[in-house]
Amino acid sequence: MNNPTGMVALVMAAGKGTRMGSARPKVLHEISGEPLLGFVLSTLGKLRKLGWIDRVIVIVGHGAEQVRNYLHHNWPWAEYVEQMPQLGTGHAVHAAAKALEGFGGTVFILSGDVPLLRVELLQELAEVHRTADAQLTLLTVNNPTPDGYGRILRGLDGKLSGIVEQRDANSSQRAISEINAGIYLAQWPVLQEALGMLGTANDQGEYYLTDAIAHLVRAGQRVATLETNDIAATAGINTRTELVAASAEWRQRVCAYWLNRQVTIEDPASTFIGPRVEIGPDTILEPAVQLHGCTCIGAGCRIGSYTRLVDALIGNEVLIRASDIVESQIGDGTTVGPFARLRDHVVVGEKARIGNFVELKKVQFGDGAKAAHLTYLGDAQIGELANIGCGVVTCNYDGERKHRTIIGPGAFIGTNNTLVAPLEIGQEAYTAAGSTITENVPAKALALGRARQIIKEGWVMRRKNRLTTSRPSEV
Repeated sequence: MNNPTGMVALVMAAGKGTRMGSARPKVLHEISGEPLLGFVLSTLGKLRKLGWIDRVIVIVGHGAEQVRNYLHHNWPWAEYVEQMPQLGTGHAVHAAAKALEGFGGTVFILSGDVPLLRVELLQELAEVHRTADAQLTLLTVNNPTPDGYGRILRGLDGKLSGIVEQRDANSSQRAISEINAGIYLAQWPVLQEALGMLGTANDQGEYYLTDAIAHLVRAGQRVATLETNDIAATAGINTRTELVAASAEWRQRVCAYWLNRQVTIEDPASTFIGPRVEIGPDTILEPAVQLHGCTCIGAGCRIGSYTRLVDALIGNEVLIRASDIVESQIGDGTTVGPFARLRDHVVVGEKARIGNFVELKKVQFGDGAKAAHLTYLGDAQIGELANIGCGVVTCNYDGERKHRTIIGPGAFIGTNNTLVAPLEIGQEAYTAAGSTITENVPAKALALGRARQIIKEGWVMRRKNRLTTSRPSEV
């Protein structure tokens, strides 16, 4: 442990989510293309960049392999520990004890199914914790419809006296509107000691983290609270209905955020923007746009309706019409679409043109190059100012291996060409329309790879006569 007195975030993500009725772990259900867990990690990532937290540890359990794979591919800085079996929230936090061996600092404890949690709210919680010199500080919510949540119990002096889960609450306790948000900040050595005293004398037979808080209160430890009225920011997702409601709330919030940063969103109700997306000023998003993953869009772009961008890097003043772009990069001033598909690490240069019904896969596409329509380019390198005609196909797969096609700068590839890889076409070379090109073409050469045309005069009439004489006579 490099910083024994720093701050570590623990994210509880081990639950099955029975009410979701899904084989997929609850924390991997998505809002705007991002799993619920990704929203929480995005928030923690911002605190991490600000230097507020040193480590993030995700506690996995149900569907652990799926959650680990998601972390590996999207959040490589996040650690994980496994809770097995899943015996409650207290047991989940205790599962991180080995990873925190020797740690004497502070832990943030959050749930992986609370997607709309705001950075500012966590910062405010940390400030209350520091000012109160508390051993534990928890976030509470004033919720007029508290059904399903643990209730906050306070003494006559207004101080926290305990938390009771709804399953274990009596009728008067269930009438309390102040609920536990399940978000805590605690001094780890003190909390760890309290976790060791937990029992399972409750309706679920589980180790409740809230019982550890009650132990701290009884022991006279300083326990502070921060109350918020932002119900949506602290709401956990337990059903698909709640998932839809959170999605609508997120769209409203994220669109308001970008509208206040010089981005035009023509129809926020149909626009889906993930939490890791960045958008430059004076960019216009037309209706029904989806922006997911680590997509970054430059300034002055127009993203047309029905475009989906996933982990895409888009330059400045780019026009994209109704296209699907995944894990690819587009240079400044380039036009894409409509109905283009770019995938698997395509890199398109500046002021290029990718037209309608063009698909690129693992392609480097040079500055000023054009592929106007009805073309497939796979495993290829296209030089600057090259022109790719209509109907061109790179034959990059021989049934066992992928092969590369290299097209030089300024080359002209004729309409309806079939380019059989491995293949290299030189600078400013031409290939004739309708050709199948199987051999390398030198620079500034013309290649023709088509059969000689044969014309048979009178063939149609001879065929008709032959069919007439061979037809059986009618009786």
